[in-house]
Amino acid sequence: MVFYFKARPEAGDYTIFMGLDKFENEELIKYGVPEDIWFHVDKMSSAHVYLRLHKGQTMDDISEGLLEDCAQLVKANSIQGNKVNNIDVVYTPWANLKKTASMDVGQVGFHNPKMVRTVGVEKRINEVVNRLNRTKVEKMPDFKAEREAYNAAEKAERKAILREKKRREEMERLEKERQAELRSYKNLMVSDKMTSNKQIASTNKSLQELEEDFM
Repeated sequence: MVFYFKARPEAGDYTIFMGLDKFENEELIKYGVPEDIWFHVDKMSSAHVYLRLHKGQTMDDISEGLLEDCAQLVKANSIQGNKVNNIDVVYTPWANLKKTASMDVGQVGFHNPKMVRTVGVEKRINEVVNRLNRTKVEKMPDFKAEREAYNAAEKAERKAILREKKRREEMERLEKERQAELRSYKNLMVSDKMTSNKQIASTNKSLQELEEDFM
């Protein structure tokens, strides 16, 4: 079971989601996508909350309001963290999550600790949490099928980009050939004209010589 939430409207069309338990968390870790940002209460047990960014976006594109929604949802879904004030929430791209065979179910590490950011949460804001809970939808997604569909779409997009690149390169090649032919034609015309002028000059000189001989 996965719970899906809608972020505040003014932040844009963003979906926030989390697994029911550590087993769903394990599936989310396994089948995440590059646009997913992972959130967790630092040094405490909590839900694994994900924010799915739009294609091409990074953590730098997360607005203050959107960040608050994610941080409040994480805090509210931490047994210990929900009871205390002044906690830290860490977040990082899904691709930075590190999973090894020796880790417990749902446990993760990081490939690059420098890619992990921290946001402080002073206290629970019920207005934010209640608003998010009103948008909650429960689903049982097929994680593997969703990831395969994502990969297929990515592959198709890469192929389309490659085809367009080849088309442009072919157009550029043909245009270069056309320009080269035009330059060659112009040079040929100039060369022919120069030859013709020389011939005319030579003919004039011969006539003059004939006239002098006649005189």
